[in-house]
Formats: sequence, structure tokens, C-alpha cells
Amino acid sequence: MIVYVRNHTDETRSTAIPATTLSIPTPDGASDAFAAFPDGGGTRPGVLMYPDAFGPRPALWDMARELAGHGYCVLVPNVFHRYRPAPVFDLPEHITTENRPALFEQIMPLIEEHTTERALSDAAAYLDFLTSRPEVSGGPVATIGYCLGAVLAMRTATAHPDRVAAVAGFHPGALVTGEPDSPHRQIPGLTAKVHLGLAENDMTPEAITEISQAFDAAGVGYSCEVYPGTVHGFTMSDTDAFDEAGSRCHWERLLALLGSTLG
Repeated sequence: MIVYVRNHTDETRSTAIPATTLSIPTPDGASDAFAAFPDGGGTRPGVLMYPDAFGPRPALWDMARELAGHGYCVLVPNVFHRYRPAPVFDLPEHITTENRPALFEQIMPLIEEHTTERALSDAAAYLDFLTSRPEVSGGPVATIGYCLGAVLAMRTATAHPDRVAAVAGFHPGALVTGEPDSPHRQIPGLTAKVHLGLAENDMTPEAITEISQAFDAAGVGYSCEVYPGTVHGFTMSDTDAFDEAGSRCHWERLLALLGSTLG
């Protein structure tokens, strides 16, 4: 069923944004997803938007609508679909610093169960579904993500270099680890243009150097920027971590990246 919502984050684009809940077939069963499409018909570039560790919820859906208002078809999958439909967790209306520990007691087991194999299996299904939609124009798409979602966006882009033209990660999870399947070790296969928007303590200087060297070696265009004064989660309006200036910068960098790669 299609519902119509108002884009309240920018009054200059406050036209109705078509949005719908969809079901995506995957090898491990159906994954529910939220999708937002530009108004006016025709086909537009596709964007696969991965949520942060708190999962798909109204704050993410608002962000999808905002991006759709700029002319992109946005799909927000429920990466925890093996557990239950979104919203997956019983979240408060506003996530505070105080209630984060109790929430992560629920969330961490699901993150640990979301292995690289599961992530890649889902990624292929999500890309197939997004690019088959009649609203989505032909050609490569973008993958973007927040926190955990930044890791998934990078894994999707490195696993499908012919299908992903841009990848963006904001306040990312662990992109550089000592594991053999660390996301940064997959960058040699990357062809997408990249932007990483970091909070001040998201990555150590050594990790930033290591991933930058991997990008350089792959010969891809990238930017890796620390947003001053921000903490992890700065784009999420329903948390104490939200930072208005950091969020605004994130939108500027994201739209510039998409404009230069998807048109």
C-alpha cells in the first residue's frame, strides 16, 4: 500500500513523497523494507540506504523521504529481518545516553549473528530488488549507511563493483579490523566513489591512514572527513548524539557525491 507523507525537513521541497512498505525475497526469507520515491513519475537513480544499529524506524524513514525529495528512489531494508519486522527493537521515542546500554544488550546479539555471509547474501537480494523496480532508472546505484550500515554499504559496494557507483558511510562501524574479512581488505575490488563522514572518535588516526592507503591503492576517488564537534550517531535525530551542524554537513556531502556519480 502506498502512503503519502510530507517532507518536513525542507519546506522548498514539501511536495508529497510517495512511500511504501515492501517485501524483498532473500535466500533466508522475506525482508521487509521501506521505500520512498520522488514525486512526478518517470525513473530516477536508486539508493540503497542501510540503517544504523537501532534498525529501520521513523527517523530513518524521514531521511529516506528527504533523499527522495532530491530525486532518488530510496530503499531502506530491515537488515534484522531474520528476527522480526521493523521496527525491530522496542525503542523509546528519543534514545538517550542513559538508555543506550540496555538497548545494546538487545541489539548486540543480532549484530553478532549478522555475519559477513548473511550481509552479502542480503546485499545481492537488495540490489536485485532495487534495480528491478519500475521507478528506478537503469545503471548503477549508490549504497549509503550509518554506523553498522556503513559497513554493510561498503561490503555491498566492494562485492558488486559493476552495480554500485557511489558509497557513503557516516559515523561508521568497524571498517578496519584485524579479521581476514575486514571491510577495508575488500577495497581492491572497489570502483565506486566514496565519502566517509566520521565523528571525532569513530576511527583512530592509524585506521584512517590504513583505509586511505587502501583507497589510494585501488585508485578510487574518495574523501574521508572528520566532522568537528560530533559524536558517534550525529545524523540520527532521535538520539542524544544528534548534531545539527554535523547532520547538515552530512546532507551536503551526500548530495554532492550522488550528484557527481548518479546525476
